[in-house]
Amino acid sequence: MPSTLPDESDTLAPDQALDGVVKHETMLFYRRRTTPGAARSFVAEALTQWGRTDRLDDIRLCTSELVTNAVLHGAPVGGQVLVRVELHTDMLRVEVHDGGNGTPTKREARSTADDGRGLLLVSAFADHWGVQERHGPGKCVWAAFHHG
Repeated sequence: MPSTLPDESDTLAPDQALDGVVKHETMLFYRRRTTPGAARSFVAEALTQWGRTDRLDDIRLCTSELVTNAVLHGAPVGGQVLVRVELHTDMLRVEVHDGGNGTPTKREARSTADDGRGLLLVSAFADHWGVQERHGPGKCVWAAFHHG
């Protein structure tokens, strides 16, 4: 389970998450309704090629939620979303970069709402997650998953 309070991102330092990168894949996606599905497929294909499918469902779900947030709230119209998946010595990290302002926060969704649960799901299924500033505009929202 993640080590976060209900309204905070995880405490895993960005430099910890970048140590020991073994493999990585990166892809740019245009801001479209189909982007979350395409990003899920991209990440699943990379994990399958690397032989790291033990937490595939959790990783696909978190990828979908992070990319959906980027498409709906981060990337400007006509913009792009960058998805990067990294295999580290002891963890797998998915990053979603967009050019939007603001910092996403985990919040409690109304019981009747159809949306607003993305980061709640990410915090429930990922071992760590957080938000990083980028050089230039936008942000990087990431989720990390320990593997054996």
